[in-house]
Amino acid sequence: MKAHDGMYIGGRWLPAAGPDTIAVVNPADEQVIAHVPAGTAEDVDAAVRAAREAFPAWAATPPAERAAYLEALRDELTRRADEMAGTVTAELGAPPVLAQRVHVGLPLRVAGSYAELAASYSFEERINNSTVLLEPVGVVGAITPWNYPLHQIVAKVAPALAAGCTIVLKPAEDTPLTAQLFADAVHDAGLPAGVFNLVTGLGPVAGQALAAHEGVDLVSFTGSTAVGRQIGATAGAAIKRVALELGGKSANVILPSADLARAVSHGIANVMSNSGQTCSAWTRMLVHKDQYDEAVALAAAAADRFIPGEQVGPLVNAKQQQRVRAYIETGVAEGARLVAGGPDAPFETGYYVSPTVFADVTPDMTIAQEEIFGPVVCLLKYEDEQDAVEIANGTVYGLAGAVWAGEDAEAAAFARRIDTGQIDINGGRFNHLAPFGGYKQSGVGRELGPHGLAEYLQTKSLQF
Repeated sequence: MKAHDGMYIGGRWLPAAGPDTIAVVNPADEQVIAHVPAGTAEDVDAAVRAAREAFPAWAATPPAERAAYLEALRDELTRRADEMAGTVTAELGAPPVLAQRVHVGLPLRVAGSYAELAASYSFEERINNSTVLLEPVGVVGAITPWNYPLHQIVAKVAPALAAGCTIVLKPAEDTPLTAQLFADAVHDAGLPAGVFNLVTGLGPVAGQALAAHEGVDLVSFTGSTAVGRQIGATAGAAIKRVALELGGKSANVILPSADLARAVSHGIANVMSNSGQTCSAWTRMLVHKDQYDEAVALAAAAADRFIPGEQVGPLVNAKQQQRVRAYIETGVAEGARLVAGGPDAPFETGYYVSPTVFADVTPDMTIAQEEIFGPVVCLLKYEDEQDAVEIANGTVYGLAGAVWAGEDAEAAAFARRIDTGQIDINGGRFNHLAPFGGYKQSGVGRELGPHGLAEYLQTKSLQF
């Protein structure tokens, strides 16, 4: 695979400050496909200084011109769509169809949406005798995860650019090649030097240096809740803003009036997508006691239709594979009943885990409380609607979820009682303009659409 041996800083690919590199491994066959530099605090400092130098001119660039740059970036990403999809498949293991439609198709739409928003957004308003200005917050330190490498980059970089911020990106060490391709697209789109900068490296080194850097005004992080706490503490010590999109344990609530077969099938497919490596996956399926046995049979049959190596790719690395298999073993040890899959790996090579479904799961079990981040679904039984609400709300997370009922109005009424940031009603389509983010320990702030743009703005009022 193509890989740069330096950092993209100040509009150029520059040599890394240190000699260390990170091996990029294809999780499907465990082969090393490239090496990228392991960035240091020195690299981060150079990138932040470049972003600070570029900020005044970029912040003063009229929104219509920033929109034109975003359009050019979207076009460059579109031109590279096949290469991007192939890279995501190689370094993440996503099946090619998923890589094309979701991993690349979604961020292209998001990039286009911010080109439109930059041109149409009202960056000032009049309130009585005041003019209220919405100004860019400054230099953004963006730290992105491996599970949706291009989407998470675009979901942070595009609104930050639209707002007039400059950026230093530290991508996940497992999927840096997609980030390097993105930097190439930025360069060819002609963005001014220093507006976007890229430092590859390990989280505890480059990521921590970026979060702690005094030249960074806002840290936008997507990843685990544990790391989010560390970043929040670091940012809090410096009184700098954070946007955190963290873990989830989302409930898929099937009310008695719903089309049970459709709801179960859709729910299993939701979790199996991206090998279960989705923070918003509906990993807890809640079914009324009178329909529970039928739902268990439907879920087991649906999971068996997802074939490892075909519809379901590998997990990102050996550590993640071991983590998920350990959770499955814990579920069995705590009394849950396996009805599909299990802890045994389906292949000798590759970081695969079989699509797994647990029945007889109780709300207090580890697998019902903790984020597994793999192709594992837990079926829980509820007595009535109040019981379902309490189970759905009974975790520290609140990122996403789903509700199914015979009528949309019934499902929506139930959804209003769930403490979570985004809920799909009867299989509603994902909306890349709607705000995405969590309640409770699932995060702070929102991404996508105008709400995502607002994260990168600060408010000033002028009184006349």
